[in-house]
Amino acid sequence: MGSAGAEMIKRLVLASGNAGKLDEFAAMLAHLPYEVVPQKRLGVEDVPETGLTFVENALIKARHAAAVTGLPALADDSGLIVDALGGAPGLYSARYAGQPTSDAANNAKLLEAMRDVPDDQRRARFYAVIVLLRHPEDPQPLIAEGAWEGQITRELRGNGGFGYNPLFLDPDHGLTAAEMDTALKNRLSHRARALEALGQRLTTLF
Repeated sequence: MGSAGAEMIKRLVLASGNAGKLDEFAAMLAHLPYEVVPQKRLGVEDVPETGLTFVENALIKARHAAAVTGLPALADDSGLIVDALGGAPGLYSARYAGQPTSDAANNAKLLEAMRDVPDDQRRARFYAVIVLLRHPEDPQPLIAEGAWEGQITRELRGNGGFGYNPLFLDPDHGLTAAEMDTALKNRLSHRARALEALGQRLTTLF
């Protein structure tokens, strides 16, 4: 991105309250020439995600953060899509096992749902969509998406990351997302791929 674009933005609000996502974004956005500030630091609370698609939810979050702070806002919505479950947990990945949300409960429910699924039918992918709004009424949001293909294991493996990482196996590396070091995961992940696509298009808007 050119210096003029960086000068225009300077600060972005990151519309997420998820600690795991914030850590990932901090690492993946560290090279950018402007400051990315988590919304909580600016007094922005989470907003209900009432959309029916990932992109709708990301836009809801970004629009809310931009409206409260007056800053350009970056937001993502992401989830795990399992073919054998018709795409579930999908849009409801974070609350798959109900409220209050719990990674352990979500993983336990997924393992039970997949218990009788054969090894050759356990394909899944992490999917992320990232949106960037220059202001709340931005008619031309920048939208990028990324997917990470893999399969669901039969047991929890690894202690890293968060969410469904201990159950998501990358066949090319023979490791679950929770067994990977941060650098490898942040190179392969759905969010990394979406951010890469986003970065390639930033100069068209700023």
